[in-house]
Amino acid sequence: MNVGLGANEAHTFAAGHALVCYASDAIYTFIPKNACSTMRVSLANANGCIDGTENWTWIHPNNRTFAATLRELVTARFTFVILRCPYARLASVFLDKIVSKTPEFWSLYRLENDEIDESALTFRDFVKAIAKPENLRANIHWRPQEDFLVYEEYDAYYPLEQFKASIPHIERESGLSIIDARPLTRHGTDRFELLSGKCFADTPLAELADMKRVGKSPAHESLYDAALVDRVAEIYTADIELYLSRFGPADLLFPPKEDTQKE
Repeated sequence: MNVGLGANEAHTFAAGHALVCYASDAIYTFIPKNACSTMRVSLANANGCIDGTENWTWIHPNNRTFAATLRELVTARFTFVILRCPYARLASVFLDKIVSKTPEFWSLYRLENDEIDESALTFRDFVKAIAKPENLRANIHWRPQEDFLVYEEYDAYYPLEQFKASIPHIERESGLSIIDARPLTRHGTDRFELLSGKCFADTPLAELADMKRVGKSPAHESLYDAALVDRVAEIYTADIELYLSRFGPADLLFPPKEDTQKE
């Protein structure tokens, strides 16, 4: 059914996350947990709203300041998006936002009618909670990546897993100078000793928080067991298919198993 574009909620949401670099007429689609702070700092610097890393926190209340108009969407010279392995993105959300009890934790707490045990919540519990239809799209940090795409086809798709190697191409085509925001935000796991060799799917929040306080964190893949891999594959089927269609299976934490029935 045809509706006014302003009433098209899917388009309005995606357009609100399509950000303009004014000097180059480039459009970057902002997806949380996909190098988004680095890209927003770089964009704010390019658009003259901050000077390098000074006042970098300006980006937080200004997520949509550079949101594209319809004309800018249509006439953009270069469009691009950074995608991430869905398994890794969800693990990153949990370790960063939920374990550290940022506002995203309390958002989920309210969505679950204040029935979350603040100390005992596990990654398995988190996946169960966000899988509920009423919760899956309630927060942009775990909302499916496909929802953020305003174009049917972008000029370039970059995997976060190969971000460093992609920077020269991004800079050349978009006109941005990439500023690494990780030392500023301290959101990632790069500053932790990453633990693998055991499964942390059922490790309670309090224990995970204690680990982080002493500089340790589960590796992303260590949050999963076979059942969680299958469940997340169900929840984020479209995101996994999108990632595979653009980059293949090499950088997925859990590549799809080959069909052993095929001859």
